Amino acid sequence: MRNAALNLADIDPVRDHRAALAPPGAQMSEFGAAMRLALGSRPRRIAPKFFYDEAGSELFERICELDEYYLTRTECAILRDHAPHIAHLLGPGAEIVEFGAGSLTKVRILLDAMSQPACYVPVDLSVDHLRASTQALARSYPSLEIQPWVQDFSRPLERLAPPAGARRRVGLFLGSTIGNFSGPDAFDFLAGAAALFRDSGLLIGVDLVKEPAILHRAYNDAEGVTAAFNLNLLARANRELGMDFDLGAFEHYAYYEPAAQRIQMHLVSTRRQAVHLDGQAFAFGEGESLHTEDSQKYTIDGFRDLARRAGFMPGPVWCDRLHRYSVHWLAAPPRANGANGAGR
Repeated sequence: MRNAALNLADIDPVRDHRAALAPPGAQMSEFGAAMRLALGSRPRRIAPKFFYDEAGSELFERICELDEYYLTRTECAILRDHAPHIAHLLGPGAEIVEFGAGSLTKVRILLDAMSQPACYVPVDLSVDHLRASTQALARSYPSLEIQPWVQDFSRPLERLAPPAGARRRVGLFLGSTIGNFSGPDAFDFLAGAAALFRDSGLLIGVDLVKEPAILHRAYNDAEGVTAAFNLNLLARANRELGMDFDLGAFEHYAYYEPAAQRIQMHLVSTRRQAVHLDGQAFAFGEGESLHTEDSQKYTIDGFRDLARRAGFMPGPVWCDRLHRYSVHWLAAPPRANGANGAGR
């Protein structure tokens, strides 16, 4: 087993499916195309994955430490309380693939409880953030093989190379990121994960339906960190795309839709104005918005039904005592002979 610390000077290009170390223009083109499409559409909306440049990733880590933002500390407490049981389900000598790995704080809880984990594959979009987090993890676990993978997992999941030897490959998808997917996209992600982790499973964090006031506070914190995180999308467009958003002329707006069981997040124009991209003007009226994120909340039974339809066999569920958040083990059975996969 190779020493992880020897492999992290640069992200392994074999795992770098987005050519993340290519010239900056290669990364800007996807963001630029998405921004152009968003500004030219009605209603205007852009995928939340574009929040996570280096500055956005750092702001999100600050959000996770806020008193109002219960999700991260609640999920970490669940993982600590049930780490031995979860480690048993993940199995000995496993290869762990974590989607949306972020700061890698949560995986440390599980690594400490697991029996000789063989390999860790953190998957994320932010190259710099992933590199720094992975280097720190390598110093703490020098015998663990670590293979960072820069990948947009909101797209259909690409097949990883088969795990070495007889390794068991398991998945982690924590932080309730599944809530950022629309209903059909959440199904497609889970169906892809059920195929990827056949004969093992996926550990996934899911935020639960709860009192709207709790959700409102979580997405409208008193310090304004979530507002800064939202507005950083426009700052990123100015930095990377040469745009001219006036950040002082847009306001963060987040609210809960009880019927749809989701948070919506917008950037609202406070006046009539125009912004420019590659010489083309896009007009905003006062009160017009750019829709930047949805965060779906689930009931336990509703999420288990979705996972079952996507091809998983839902297993144990762990919750906090206030029933605000849940962590699910979803077992992925072997594909039956002649099976055509999960149906919608």
